[in-house]
Amino acid sequence: MEAHTKPIIVVSKCLGFAKCRYNGLVISDEFVKRLEPYVTFKPVCPEVEIGLGVPRNPVRVVSSGGALRLMQPATNNDVTETMNAFCKSFLESVSEVDGFILKSRSPSCGIKDVKIYKSIEKGSAIGKGVGFFGDAVISRFGLLPIEEEGRLTNLKLREHFLIRCFMLARWRDVKKLAAMKDVVRFHTENKLLLMAYSQKELRIMGRIVANPQKKSVREVIGDYEQHLLLALSRMPKYTSYINVMMHVLGFFSKGLSHDEKAFFLDALEKYRAGKSTLTSDIILLKSWIVRFREPYLMTQTFFDPYPEGLFELTDSGKGRNLPQ
Repeated sequence: MEAHTKPIIVVSKCLGFAKCRYNGLVISDEFVKRLEPYVTFKPVCPEVEIGLGVPRNPVRVVSSGGALRLMQPATNNDVTETMNAFCKSFLESVSEVDGFILKSRSPSCGIKDVKIYKSIEKGSAIGKGVGFFGDAVISRFGLLPIEEEGRLTNLKLREHFLIRCFMLARWRDVKKLAAMKDVVRFHTENKLLLMAYSQKELRIMGRIVANPQKKSVREVIGDYEQHLLLALSRMPKYTSYINVMMHVLGFFSKGLSHDEKAFFLDALEKYRAGKSTLTSDIILLKSWIVRFREPYLMTQTFFDPYPEGLFELTDSGKGRNLPQ
C-alpha cells in the first residue's frame, strides 16, 4: 500500500490543544496525541468562540417550554442563539472534513449522555441528550465518523472510526482528481474492506462504477459517495470479517499445505469463539500475500486500512474486536 492520505478531523480544542476548559485546564487524551502525526486536526472550542472566556462559569442544557436552551446558571445568561449562530457559521465554513472527535458529556460538544436540567437552579438532571455543537455536527455531517474521546478507548469503536476516517480521506483525493480511472481504482482497492462492511452497498457501488448509463464522472462520484457513506455507517459483524477472510483463503488454496489450511481454519474458529483477535488472522493472511505475491491482494486496504503506527490492542474493557 502507498502512504495514507491524512484525514482532516475537527476536534474539541480542550483535548490537548489549549487550556480552554471552563476551569482553565486542558485534557491530555492519549488517543488524540497518538493521532497527531497521522491526521490534520482542526481544533475548536465553541464556548470560547462565542465569548464565554477562560476560565468561565459552566453552562448547562436546560429544558424550557418544550425546547432546549444553553444557559449559564451563575449569570442567568442564555447563550442559545449565539451558540446556534456559531455552529451554523463554523460548520458551513468547513469545506473538507473526514471526521470529528468531540468532548464527551460537554453541553456544547457532547454527542450523547449530556445532562439536561429542568432549570438553572440547583438540582439533579432530568435526562440526557446531545450538546448544541454536537447536535449541529450530527445534523450536518451525520454519515461521517463522529465520536467522543471517551468512546474511542473501546477497541472496536476506535478501529471502526479509524477505518472510516482514512477511507474517506482517500476518497477525498479521488474527488479532487475527478477521473473515472481513479474512481475505478478506489473501488477495486477497497473492495474487500467494503465487502466486510456491506455486500449490498458494495454491489450497488459496483454498478455505479460500471456506469452503463454513461453518466459524467461528477455524477458517478456523487452517486458513489452516497452509497460509500451508507456502507461505512455501520460497524461490520465478526461473521462478515470471517466471510472476507475465507474469500481471501481461496486465492491461496492451491499453494497451501493441508496443515496450513487447517491451522488457519482453526484460527478463524478461535476468532469466532472470541479467543483471538482479528489482527492475528490478518497478519497470517498478509504473510501469504507476501509469499505468493498475489497482486490483487497486495493493493487491498482490508490488510492496511490505516497507518501501522495506530494499530493498538489496548481496550477499555467495554468491548473488544471479537465476535458480537
